[in-house]
Amino acid sequence: MKIIIAGAGEVGFHLAKLLSYESQEITLIDPDKDSLVYADTHLDIKVIRGDATSIAVLKDARVESSDLFIAVTSSETTNITVCVLAKQLGSQKTIARISNTEFIRHKEEIGFTEFGIDELISPESLAAAEIELSLKQSSFNDTYEFENGALTMVGLTLSRSASFVGKTVKEAARIFPEIHFVPIAIQRFGTQYTLIPRGDTVFKRGDSVVFITNDGGAEDLCRLTGKANRAIKNVMILGGTQIGFKTARDLSKKGFNVKLFEANRERAFDIADELPNVLVINSDGKNVDVLEEENISDMDAFIAVGDNSETNIMSCLVAKSKEVKKTVALVENMDYFELSHSVGIETLINKKLLAANTIFRYIRKGEVVAMTKLNNMNAELLEFEVKSTSAICNKYIKNIDFPRSAIIGGVVRNGEGIIALGDFKIREGDRIVVCSLLQSIKGVERLFR
Repeated sequence: MKIIIAGAGEVGFHLAKLLSYESQEITLIDPDKDSLVYADTHLDIKVIRGDATSIAVLKDARVESSDLFIAVTSSETTNITVCVLAKQLGSQKTIARISNTEFIRHKEEIGFTEFGIDELISPESLAAAEIELSLKQSSFNDTYEFENGALTMVGLTLSRSASFVGKTVKEAARIFPEIHFVPIAIQRFGTQYTLIPRGDTVFKRGDSVVFITNDGGAEDLCRLTGKANRAIKNVMILGGTQIGFKTARDLSKKGFNVKLFEANRERAFDIADELPNVLVINSDGKNVDVLEEENISDMDAFIAVGDNSETNIMSCLVAKSKEVKKTVALVENMDYFELSHSVGIETLINKKLLAANTIFRYIRKGEVVAMTKLNNMNAELLEFEVKSTSAICNKYIKNIDFPRSAIIGGVVRNGEGIIALGDFKIREGDRIVVCSLLQSIKGVERLFR
């Protein structure tokens, strides 16, 4: 695919990096010379220095032959304008990054597609939604919902008390025939190796395992792994950033008791005016004495979403030392991901990854409805819609020539999530959740075209 990205900031550079690894034809546009020099020397892409709202610059990027145009500059107005221009000049699909979430809520009413914008994304809103889901599934490290929770992906680390440690997947299925979940990816303790489990795969203590569950499956999983899906009520948020504000607003509307720390006095007063049900504290929240004064040990969850990844990580470690049940950190530096998990921070949020997951479904072949990359794993979760022409339509799962390094995690049929086994017959209109290692994605895509 020929893809043009406007904006070489954190999100734009990360997207260009991921897409260049997949041998896509990428052009990156930005007016900042330094950002482009770094991208040009580190990535196999074409770079153009200039204002993306310039028609001459867009034509220089050959926008008329582009399959996808992605506008992710820091300016919402620029992104909208550029996407409209790109569409009029011939780009097949356009995606604009926005910060005003009203645009997303009223997308159909405004009719963005009519004047050239196919998709709107807000990394901040995606992050806030991810945080809320992580509190809902508080026992798990990683979560993602398909079809409003018909199927849910959850990740956890197996402790010695997990009932199926030492057993194969097949043995565990026989012992617990009533289970409503299936393992789809495993990373062995102390390794970077991701494997797709088969019937003879043995669960081991310390494994990071990703499961797909349907209704009731998360509770079963907690019971069998010796974890408790703890109720979250009292939440402390560090940082009045856009993500912090949106998270506080959404949680307070749903009845959570929320305290929010914001160091900037003017910003703190603005948030307090807009969110009367949130206790806003004008402090940076890094001072342990201040946290103790605000009863951090009584909190059920601590969410650090400030502008500095290191501060977020250290603040979460302080919260863990005060026995806070659930910690969530916004970590923009990808190198910190594995480190943060190893020191006990349960959930990590990265805006770049969330934006990339939303955009990547436009890159994948077949009717991809949703997609997410697994944290710290060399695998993707994709949701495909089965068409009448799809190679797997009207076939039993056991008869499908599926790549060995991919697995069907579940099926959504008529809004109901199903953990589908070998004797399940795929029908047109089914939505299939597949976990695949990166090297098998093209083979999986061919089955759904």
